[in-house]
Amino acid sequence: MNPRLVATIALPLAVATVPALAADAPPAHLAAAVANPARTDEDRARDTDRKPDEVLAFLGIEPGMAVVDLMAGRGYYTEILCGAVGESGKVYLQNNEFVRKRFADAASAALIDKLGVERCVRLDRELEDLGLPDDSLDAAIMVLFYHDTYWQKVDRPKMNAGILRALKPGGVFGVVDHHAEAGSKDRDVKSIHRVDASIVKQELVDAGFVLEAESDLLSHPEDDRTKNVFDPSIRGKTDRFIYRFRKPAQ
Repeated sequence: MNPRLVATIALPLAVATVPALAADAPPAHLAAAVANPARTDEDRARDTDRKPDEVLAFLGIEPGMAVVDLMAGRGYYTEILCGAVGESGKVYLQNNEFVRKRFADAASAALIDKLGVERCVRLDRELEDLGLPDDSLDAAIMVLFYHDTYWQKVDRPKMNAGILRALKPGGVFGVVDHHAEAGSKDRDVKSIHRVDASIVKQELVDAGFVLEAESDLLSHPEDDRTKNVFDPSIRGKTDRFIYRFRKPAQ
């Protein structure tokens, strides 16, 4: 039994936790996607702290899936996802105008050229208007960005409703972000780029998602949750939550 994974019984906000069984190692298709020598040295250097193969195993990413990497930035997770879903799958690399103009435009274009448009589709859309067909995705992920939606004034109810519609019944929405102090709500979303996990959970349950499981795979108890996530003393080793939400099957 892996103590880092905790399954949750999805009751609205009163979520009970019970131990969950987990595989001893990530599946071969995920390990191979992370080990791909075509990935940049810069991205590969981040793997030890980010544990992408284990994160994606927790989220249930399988070959043949259609997945959107929300606010993908330069595409760290996008490239791994493309390897994981294989030739029969599809990955959407989504960024909004704010991120594209500041640092992601050229990098995401280069990544699309590298991966091929058949498997990786660039999605230059705002979070509130993804333009994806209803019931078309097996999974969506948002890594280290949900906190930014607050200070960027994203209409999160509209965003979450759109993600829910785009997922197939039973589809997964995985959210990873930096823990803020418990009870701080959205106080720290811009100043130190952290968010109170409880309000993220509340918003997504309110949107109609079921919280199926959470993981402390990226837990760092030594992080007191008061430093800016870009502080050199803590960067890459912040205490992070991972939630696996699911669209109800009916």
